[in-house]
Amino acid sequence: EVQKMTEAEYNRLKPMILEQSIPVVQEHVRNGAFSYEDLVRFFLYRIYKYELDNSTTLNTIIALNPQIIREARERDAALKANPDADRHLIYGMPVLLKDNINTEEMPTTAGAIALMGNRTGDAFIVERLKEKGALILGKVNLSEWAYYLCRGCPVGYSAVGGQTLNPYGRRVFETGGSSSGSGTAVAAGYAMAAVGTETSGSILSPSSQNSIVGLKPTVGLLSRTGIVPISGTLDTPGPMTRNVTDTGILLDAMMGYDVTDWQAFKVSWDEGWYLPGEGSLRGLRLGMFKSLLESDSLYRAAADRLRAAGAEVIEFTPPEVELDGFLTLLNIDMKQDLPKYLRTQLLDTGAVQVRSVADVVAFNKMDTLLRVPYGQALFEGIVSDTTSSEAYDAIRSALMDAGRRYFREPWKAHGLDAVLSVNNRHAGYAAVAKYPALTVPMGYRESGEPVGLTFIARPFQIPELLRMARGFERLGPFRRPPEAYVE
Repeated sequence: EVQKMTEAEYNRLKPMILEQSIPVVQEHVRNGAFSYEDLVRFFLYRIYKYELDNSTTLNTIIALNPQIIREARERDAALKANPDADRHLIYGMPVLLKDNINTEEMPTTAGAIALMGNRTGDAFIVERLKEKGALILGKVNLSEWAYYLCRGCPVGYSAVGGQTLNPYGRRVFETGGSSSGSGTAVAAGYAMAAVGTETSGSILSPSSQNSIVGLKPTVGLLSRTGIVPISGTLDTPGPMTRNVTDTGILLDAMMGYDVTDWQAFKVSWDEGWYLPGEGSLRGLRLGMFKSLLESDSLYRAAADRLRAAGAEVIEFTPPEVELDGFLTLLNIDMKQDLPKYLRTQLLDTGAVQVRSVADVVAFNKMDTLLRVPYGQALFEGIVSDTTSSEAYDAIRSALMDAGRRYFREPWKAHGLDAVLSVNNRHAGYAAVAKYPALTVPMGYRESGEPVGLTFIARPFQIPELLRMARGFERLGPFRRPPEAYVE
């Protein structure tokens, strides 16, 4: 199927697809410049062009949807039969999934050999995407078990997928984690968008490291059902795209109230809320960390641009806050949440032998070189953690209070609209506070390493968050595609 696309056809499509937004690509399809099948074949061509060559591979694609061409043709046929139907902007758009998100077409491994036979139905968010006509192109690599397996191991590594590489510097810059494949694949132009997951920094980190936009929404806005868990308290999926507009489109396409998710909530925002428009910054009061302004030249330059655009930048020093018990929270959550996932999501229980974290530890010990070459210290810590339910409840409550105090004090003192950080520098505080965070490309270090400006807002300020990030994005461009992946 990939070979049916000639180099001439690929080159014709490239300026209309590569680095273009979802609305622009949809307009080209509507105007007859190409079909959804052509769009899918274009991305498959790029994946084969770069990923099958050892000198360019990012080691990012774990699996491709075997039905993707047929599904694209179905989208084209439906569009032709009823061109005036009201369709979501995600319709016909090829999307990649982090390989801890269930989809019926491909196994869900979380990067772990123990789950290589894991066949499931669709996760709740995947059902929402399919309902709106999105095309699930494939699965991408991740830091194994969402980077809650080993201590000090490299981000972007899994026993199933190997080591993911950064397109801005293969074997030079880290990919960020744990949504490493989502970040690298979007940066390299392998799909229109990707879905990642975050517990603490796992969307923000790879998005920043790969010069793309990533949103960690308020926990409960998107369902976690059908996603291999770390922490039911903190986990959330989120969109990862090349621009803020596409981030809003993908976020909206995944939304829906999941009665089985204990943190789910409903929102009733205005129609089209997820399209950020021009995103004016005038009059906004934006808090920026004094220590970062003193030490980070890109952050300082961003502050100057924000002031020039009419925003008021308020320098502040946050209160001293410790996140005591953070690992304990993750330990106890995963000890409970992983068995529940394995009990409720597996379609073929015989294909996966593990039923608990302890089972995974024992499974890995049978071949540590292949299964856990960097060890499994964090998993062993989960098994040995004997924290009582009363102590756990106290830790969870104290962590949320600490995270909210970290932001609330400067917010209240200065009347802030948002707090601005760098990459995933303050992701832990935002995670325990349950505050949404969105990172957008800010520029590059002298070495060429990408850096993101991260906006942190209150729980239900996601429409405002998108508008603020779009306002900053318009002051650029701050993102450039990786040079080795523009042909």
